[in-house]
Amino acid sequence: MSLENYIINDFEIRNPEEKIRDLQKLLKDLNYTHIPMGKDGVYLGSFSINDIRTFEADKTLGEHPYALEGFFVRNTVYWLETLDVFARNQTNILPVLSLDNTYLGYLELADIINHFNTTPFLNEPGGIIVIEKGSKDYSFSEIAQIIESHNAVLFGLFISEKTDGLTKITAKLSSTGLNEILQTLRRYGYTVISEHQEDSFNQSMDDRSEYLDKYLKI
Repeated sequence: MSLENYIINDFEIRNPEEKIRDLQKLLKDLNYTHIPMGKDGVYLGSFSINDIRTFEADKTLGEHPYALEGFFVRNTVYWLETLDVFARNQTNILPVLSLDNTYLGYLELADIINHFNTTPFLNEPGGIIVIEKGSKDYSFSEIAQIIESHNAVLFGLFISEKTDGLTKITAKLSSTGLNEILQTLRRYGYTVISEHQEDSFNQSMDDRSEYLDKYLKI
């Protein structure tokens, strides 16, 4: 996806000479977390809306350089990388700059999320599995080989959590041979975190638990 199709220019970059009171009035009609500021087409940084609400009304934006946040993306970046910048800066608006630092406009988080929803990872029918293994022991290539060796299609694979030397990996795949895939992953030392109706291992454990309960009641 080209970012050019998602760059918005309906909100002008703010000038350092702009009065805080004027911007505070404008904020009543905006749902953004930040406001970009620049001069002569050059981006200088973004102010948090929460900060602007606390500034003295008779001051100007340029009198608060200490509050500027310098996050942005280039217009050449891949769209998936923008999600990381959005998340790290806790913002829903992301300034876009050209390679010569000219301000081109901004991205909205909702637009990028909507695009993500159209990707095969979320849009294609199939199943999602979550597995866990030691952080030094797992292998993406191994996981992919196991899934594809059972004639399933792998739509995506990513690390969803890291804790105490363990790594959780989430995979989206077609549902072909799901039970066999889960059993093979276990044989390779992966713990299956997600629950699946097709999982004969869990069904066997449930049957044994039910049998044990009946035995203990005799």
